Amino acid sequence: MSKDILNLEPKALWKHFYSLTQVPRPSKKEERIRAFVADFGKNLGLKTIIDEIGNVIIKKPATPGMEDRKGIILQGHMDMVPQKNRETKHDFEKDPIDAYIDGEWVTARGTTLGADNGMGVAAGMAVLEATDMQHGPIEVFVTTDEETGMTGAINVKLGVLDGDILLNLDSEDEGELYIGCAGGVDTNVKYHFKMEPVPGGMVAYKLTVKGLKGGHSGLDIHYGKGNACLILNNFLMTAGERYGVRLTDIDAGSLRNAIPREAFASVVVPKENELAFLNYLKEFESEEKTKYEAVDPGLIIVAEESDVPKQVIDKAAQEGLTKGVVNCPNGVLAWDKDMEGVVETSSNLAIIKIVDNAIEVACLTRSAVDAERDIAAAKIAENFKAYGAEVSHSGAYPGWKPNVNSEILDTMKKVYNDNFGRVPEVKVIHAGLECGILGATYTNWDMISFGPTIRHPHSPDEKVNIATVQKFWDYLVETLKSVPKK
Repeated sequence: MSKDILNLEPKALWKHFYSLTQVPRPSKKEERIRAFVADFGKNLGLKTIIDEIGNVIIKKPATPGMEDRKGIILQGHMDMVPQKNRETKHDFEKDPIDAYIDGEWVTARGTTLGADNGMGVAAGMAVLEATDMQHGPIEVFVTTDEETGMTGAINVKLGVLDGDILLNLDSEDEGELYIGCAGGVDTNVKYHFKMEPVPGGMVAYKLTVKGLKGGHSGLDIHYGKGNACLILNNFLMTAGERYGVRLTDIDAGSLRNAIPREAFASVVVPKENELAFLNYLKEFESEEKTKYEAVDPGLIIVAEESDVPKQVIDKAAQEGLTKGVVNCPNGVLAWDKDMEGVVETSSNLAIIKIVDNAIEVACLTRSAVDAERDIAAAKIAENFKAYGAEVSHSGAYPGWKPNVNSEILDTMKKVYNDNFGRVPEVKVIHAGLECGILGATYTNWDMISFGPTIRHPHSPDEKVNIATVQKFWDYLVETLKSVPKK
């Protein structure tokens, strides 16, 4: 059960992580976690602010003898990605996360764990509570709605934070320091449709694509995992052309920043084509399983007979959707020219759903180069427009340009080497860290991102490595002792 993690070291951090698992905190539903974190600061007698957008800022004075050090901001986000396996009964707005120890890892039963970014927030809380640490002026800055729009970072006001150095605690590979990140933009696609009477002589089926691993749409995009939205529409396009399959409903993916693991559609097919349709489904499944056997061996595509509905989506909208999705740029679009093995630009075909009388498709495009991000998003828009869709862009945010001459980078490299016997790797991450947005407002900040090792964030397979949590904590403690003077 969840309380087993309270026995893990460092207890100072794990107890706060446990407390965070007990407070529901899906993105856009952060009222309870916001109040919880703010009350924590107030109960310690520390200056606590909830700003206009809902970020929480807690300020702790320097310990004796450390007043001359540069101010440190420990930054994380309060929300978590609410993903669960379809068979798991869990209400992210009401239920606690059931975290447990699984060998060398902590994970959760059938849901995301929330180590992204509960580990960072828990570390900040542990620093605030500590009475046996040396540190200069500390601000723990917990942003709201990072996962679905970064609205907390976008709307923070200049002057509310005093520090000089931002330590973002939202990275997922211990022993690595991140000094740059990708920017991103959402592409919003809409196919308007009309419902038509179901032709005579039809049988109905519910199609399900499942068993895929999913994962973070930036950190995991280079693995070439199966995308349930793409797989489903690939099948629907060909089945429509060959066997007269008509679409009545579709629901695929759930989060813009997660590779879609599951997809569902309801269809009708002429009775005379039923057997050929089902045989093609088996053939298609076999081909897709072969394609993804190395990275997604659990792929399953199922057809279950169902009641024949009264209406179907008009054929033009169905064809426009399937062709637009199948031809949409997806996955890694460009590799970094200077850093081997680093993704520069990517896109994730994330969500397909019906809202009123429109089929909506959502894509998230990322790039370390803002101009390339915009070019890729424009190509995606052109693709969907060619197949009859309305397209708009929203939520653009900048990347974070690396500063290889950073003072805190030099300090943290030395601290890691002194304590762990090697120099940490310095990297740029293909994900939308808040540093890029925050650095555009607080242009004076020196910034680093680091954290413990987390695998499969944004999916129910999310887990955090126990041993690296101890190293992450020790590293943070030693770094705070070594912060440069003003």
